Amino acid sequence: MPTPIVSLPQADWPYSQSLMRLALGLSLGLLIGLERERRGKEAGLRTFGFIGLMGAMGGALGPAYGLAALGATAVLVLILNVSSLRAEQGTELTTSAAMMVTAMAGILCGQGHTLPPAAVMVIAAALLAWKERLADFSMGVSEGEIRSALLLAILAIVIYPALPTGPVGPWRLIEPRYAWVTVILIAGIGFFNYVLWKMYGTRGTELSGFFGGLINSNFTVIELSERVRDVGEAFVPTAYRGILLATTAMVARNATLLLILAPQALAGALSAFALMALVNVALVVRSMHGRRGRLGAASPDIHLDLPFSLPQALKYGAIFLVLHVVGAITQRHFGDAGFYIVSVVGGLLSSASAVAAAATLAEQGSITPATAGVGAVLASFTSLVFSLSFVLRTRSQALVRTLSLSMVAVGVAGVVGLLLSHWAQPFVLRVVDFARTAQP
Repeated sequence: MPTPIVSLPQADWPYSQSLMRLALGLSLGLLIGLERERRGKEAGLRTFGFIGLMGAMGGALGPAYGLAALGATAVLVLILNVSSLRAEQGTELTTSAAMMVTAMAGILCGQGHTLPPAAVMVIAAALLAWKERLADFSMGVSEGEIRSALLLAILAIVIYPALPTGPVGPWRLIEPRYAWVTVILIAGIGFFNYVLWKMYGTRGTELSGFFGGLINSNFTVIELSERVRDVGEAFVPTAYRGILLATTAMVARNATLLLILAPQALAGALSAFALMALVNVALVVRSMHGRRGRLGAASPDIHLDLPFSLPQALKYGAIFLVLHVVGAITQRHFGDAGFYIVSVVGGLLSSASAVAAAATLAEQGSITPATAGVGAVLASFTSLVFSLSFVLRTRSQALVRTLSLSMVAVGVAGVVGLLLSHWAQPFVLRVVDFARTAQP
């Protein structure tokens, strides 16, 4: 006879969920408290830990208790500021704001939320920890840069909702919202990278070249080339690395545009972009091997224009619309070959706009994703050749020779990547489909 299987009784502990919520609220409070403790503030590790725990308890018990926890935190904030004023130390506005945010995050934790309060508290901790850097950055922001940011916000928040949906025009080839999203996306990437360049771009040619390439690779190459003419042959190795990294940044930016606008199209171009970037990085590492001196010893003074302006927006929009319409028409009459010619020409004007036009055409079904990917790579090729033309003006044989050979290697890597895309595309498509299905 078979031996009977004895099953043990199973029981769920009823308090595990509540304890997890309390633990999360406490942990988030301790995160902020640790930063305040290191700065020598009166409200430190224990105070913020208690606030996070109290908020989690209030959120778990119900709305009334959550409001009570928030009110108790407000009383603590009042006591802290009164005490600070009596000690003639001024008000603790930053710490007070952190205490209120901690209480709100704790309440959310008590209600069962996890990701939103955790993300908010990580951002809050970063704002507190980067106080000096943010203050220095804000003091260095010009009036023109503020206007640039406001204009970008207006175009994204005010104008975009007012645009008509769907295709318009006699041939119904233009979709205003698609065009405007592309303009905002390109300008937004440029603005973000401008901020990075402003924060780190003066620390060396390599960083200046990379961040400058994210904004405008051609302009960065021009600046580095002119620096070679001013400084002399001693600056050639440094300029060489800066130009290669600017090219790497351009390739990464174009791949990011495809990923955002048309993930399916990226499948046909990913191998080419990846090999081009790897060859660029390998050449930079090879050049840096045995380099003498510090990183920023010969750093160029790159003066980039404002990250975003109305003329730039109109320029991006006009180039995008022209390439979008011409690309669609040529593809209808001449097939993929006609679209590839438009992509090559578009790379001379703006590789970002050419890539965005290819991505939107793929999303609308005017061309296949594979064709869009090849067009994006061809536009990047054209941008590389166009950048090399600026280097020829330096009359530096060493720079022209080494950079020409490097660009040929990068171009060959891109061609090999296009040939390998036939085998890599199914794998990339599976990854993209998995990522889409994994989204909530």
